[in-house]
Amino acid sequence: MALILHIETATDVCSVALSNENGLIDIRESTEGRSHASVLTVFIDELLKRNTIVVSDLHAIAVSMGPGSYTGLRIGVSVAKGLCYGGGIPLIALPTLQSMVFGFFRQQKGNPEMTSSDAFYCPMIDARRLEVYTALFSRQGEFASETIAEIINEHSFENILANQIVYFFGNGSNKCSGIITHPNARFIPGLNPSAQDMIALSQQLYQKKEFKDVAYFEPFYLKDFVATTPKNKVLG
Repeated sequence: MALILHIETATDVCSVALSNENGLIDIRESTEGRSHASVLTVFIDELLKRNTIVVSDLHAIAVSMGPGSYTGLRIGVSVAKGLCYGGGIPLIALPTLQSMVFGFFRQQKGNPEMTSSDAFYCPMIDARRLEVYTALFSRQGEFASETIAEIINEHSFENILANQIVYFFGNGSNKCSGIITHPNARFIPGLNPSAQDMIALSQQLYQKKEFKDVAYFEPFYLKDFVATTPKNKVLG
């Protein structure tokens, strides 16, 4: 296990967390939105100082790689790369949607109905209008579909919902609850990305030494890619 600093800026949430082999050490975050540029480095400095840690003590820095806000991702990744480059520290990049699934499991711990093995878990990040960044995940937190930018309509996920319960959550799910009305669709409000939900994944990747090239790594914007694909592509 390792001492890792986690940075989450893919949405309106600006979140920074420290972890070691025992899990979460400390966290600092804000949900105000559009404040990443002014508060991210302040949060990092506060977190390190109040835990008597300097950058050179860290074994790695983990950053939420997207998809999500273009500006938020640029800020988070730029700060993470700067710290890694300056301190000679490995960079770990984590899929934002996958971290959100671990956040769902953390919040619903002790609720077997919401963590049954036969359900799918569908985090959604708002991509404006009726579009969301999304993917399906298993109970083990593993990808069960590719990550896409999905324009939501009444037929979205209908093939999957016909056979299984799907839990929808994240800021993109708020606008979908009145459109996806299948009885197997369950919408869970109030779940935002948090740096503390990156911990389990970052520790796994650190042990596997799955690091990114600090010089060349870029966030996973996704929308630039799907802008050239047919708009009628839907999950389910």
